[in-house]
Amino acid sequence: MSATHRPSTTGLRRFLDLQQQRDWMQGETTLRDADERSESLELRLKYVARLGKLLRRPQAHELLDILRRYGSDCIPIPRRTERHYWSVSCLPSTPGKALVRVNASWMELFSLYADGEGIRALFLVHLSDFTTDHSLDQGQVDDAFLERCVMTPEDVSYFFPRGQDIFGIKVRGFSSIGKFLAARDALRAIRAFNLTHMNRGRNAYQASHCYSLADYMLNGHRG
Repeated sequence: MSATHRPSTTGLRRFLDLQQQRDWMQGETTLRDADERSESLELRLKYVARLGKLLRRPQAHELLDILRRYGSDCIPIPRRTERHYWSVSCLPSTPGKALVRVNASWMELFSLYADGEGIRALFLVHLSDFTTDHSLDQGQVDDAFLERCVMTPEDVSYFFPRGQDIFGIKVRGFSSIGKFLAARDALRAIRAFNLTHMNRGRNAYQASHCYSLADYMLNGHRG
């Protein structure tokens, strides 16, 4: 007799069916998250010193406020999926000198950098969510839409990373980053990209997850 093998469930489908994911992406539902977080004490202790260094920077307050909003608004069931499906790194050693970086699967999702004493952000999203015809044509980027999502046109720029249907958006300044996160269609696009990569399986950056920084994202902790 041959056994019947069911395909293994990967990514967020372990927790949320596709309709729940679509409803969350569109802002039509609030997902029920876990009450408690699981964690590794060893990993928590590993990055405590880095967080202390970050908190001494002049832009720490603005950075933590934006990071709280990103954790609350842009990651589905963040407590239940912490570290295993997304992670946040504090002062990562990878090139670019980011102050913080959020990853999922093998992909960078979101990074914050110093900009003088302020901050600038990098969002990775699907190109097709930011073209006028929803194609992959780099010549069809909807510049007018991007400019409406920030305080002044000078606060937004973009580039085309390697990879299919990937678009990099740079936003400068605390107010413009906040406005971008609040723009309905921009938020939907951020959520769509994050769902894509969280559904690809386990996070490859688990070992760099900074639990102390995640405290600010998930508990609203203020130092």
